[in-house]
Amino acid sequence: MPFEFIPQKIKDVILVKPKVFGDNRGFFMESYKKSDFVANGIDVEFNQDNHSKSTAHVLRGLHYQEAPYGQAKLVRCSRGRIYDVAVDIRPESETFGQYVKVELSEDNKQMLFIPEGFAHGFVVLSDEAELLYKASGEYAPQADRGILWCDKDINIDWEIDFEPILSEKDRGQKSLAEIFGRSSEGRMSGRQAV
Repeated sequence: MPFEFIPQKIKDVILVKPKVFGDNRGFFMESYKKSDFVANGIDVEFNQDNHSKSTAHVLRGLHYQEAPYGQAKLVRCSRGRIYDVAVDIRPESETFGQYVKVELSEDNKQMLFIPEGFAHGFVVLSDEAELLYKASGEYAPQADRGILWCDKDINIDWEIDFEPILSEKDRGQKSLAEIFGRSSEGRMSGRQAV
């Protein structure tokens, strides 16, 4: 099998490690194969591919689309290095307000599968980074939403020693409590699922 599927501590978030065939000419890998993904619990129809480029210290997120326009995502970093973050915003989830953070890079070639019901963000750790990601739903501007990247209830440890570069939109996002009418307190607030 050309992939290793590693379940994360939050249900349905999966780290995908592709098998890379490399030699002095370069490398080859499969980045997606529907039959293998379905056999390992990722039975999602991807309807849109996205490609973004960001410079050093850029932080994008935390973004999601409101139901019924939710998106599952398969994210990989094809150039550079990032911390990729998925925050559980499923109101009835035992892990509501918790997050998974992984390093994705052109070197490790790993991917993160993020199901619907999660907010997503990343911070660039290299001079530049390019992300390629598949989404299960098309972009719906009327459902575009976000959560403040530095929400104290979520308390993401971005592990950065610089002031991130943010868009005006991301700088002005609301907190989890403002959006959902409650914080994640009582549900392991501010903790990375490890």
